[in-house]
Amino acid sequence: MYLISKPFTLKQTFSKQLFSYSFLLKRTMSTTTTTKSGILGWASEDGEFRRQQSTFRDNIEADENAKFAAEPDRYHLYISMACPWAHRTAIVRQLKGLDKLIGLSVVDYLMLDKGWKFSTAEECPGAIPDTINHAKHVRDLYFKVNPDYTGRFTVPLLWDKKLQTIVNNESSEIIRMFNTAFNKFLTKEQAELDFYPEELRKEIDEKNEWIYDTINNGVYKSGFATTQEAYENNVYPVFKSLDRVEKLLEGKKYLVQEQFTEADIRLFTTIVRFDPVYFGHFKCNLKSIEFGYPNILKWTRRIYQKPGIKETVNMDHIKGHYYKSHLQINPTQVVPVGTGPDLDVLVDQ
Repeated sequence: MYLISKPFTLKQTFSKQLFSYSFLLKRTMSTTTTTKSGILGWASEDGEFRRQQSTFRDNIEADENAKFAAEPDRYHLYISMACPWAHRTAIVRQLKGLDKLIGLSVVDYLMLDKGWKFSTAEECPGAIPDTINHAKHVRDLYFKVNPDYTGRFTVPLLWDKKLQTIVNNESSEIIRMFNTAFNKFLTKEQAELDFYPEELRKEIDEKNEWIYDTINNGVYKSGFATTQEAYENNVYPVFKSLDRVEKLLEGKKYLVQEQFTEADIRLFTTIVRFDPVYFGHFKCNLKSIEFGYPNILKWTRRIYQKPGIKETVNMDHIKGHYYKSHLQINPTQVVPVGTGPDLDVLVDQ
């Protein structure tokens, strides 16, 4: 029996626990906010997460006289398999057959104080080192182009090996370059594959706008909110829009007039992460895709089962990144074992 001459009161016990938690939180915050990669640094004073605009916005063009002309083996794509924005570019690169024309590096899923880092496949299965610039971190590429760069070090990043510079780091623009700029180097079937057909552009743009704001970015605005009010301001619109998508997909295969377009690709990369990550980690838990949205689930399976898509989905990277990198949300770095619904259940194509 242990003898305690002065037992702790309830108040003292609570104070001790609070001190321990505060110490852990401060240690975690000091690790994650030392540079621009620190996610807590992204929140505004009102607790709202506001995404930084991409900085590099040049275009690759089919015109051989253009500054960034489409040429085989001139460009290199840097991505994370965990990032939904980078995932978009990986899908279009794969489906258009650009893997034979544009090189690829894949960062380690773990992102800490220096941002995205490059690892070998032995250190991180699925990673592909930077064989072009031999950078250790993505930030090195930004500083190589601009030593005074002060923004975030994001992926995807499209690099020009000829001019030794960043062409573009905005995923929505990169996928449109990939969609058409390299067609003259592709097979007839690949060149005719059009994810942004002119006759559907107005409808695609309209859907992209509200889906991006309330779903693609909405899960982040919910998950990275630092006040209850900011969280609730954003989480309810996520599900209002998911309900809207569910209704839109009733009896339909795709989002825009029964044609597989960039609107499907842009939404897919969020939905495939929803149950494994956003439902719990980002507190978007009013409903799950598996049990709350049968039409969206069937649509997700249809896209996942398209030739070339499954290879772009790396659930180890997805779960490992979110649960181990966001220390202010999950300081223990424990990764849940669930991977969401079985996407291999056959559906009609």
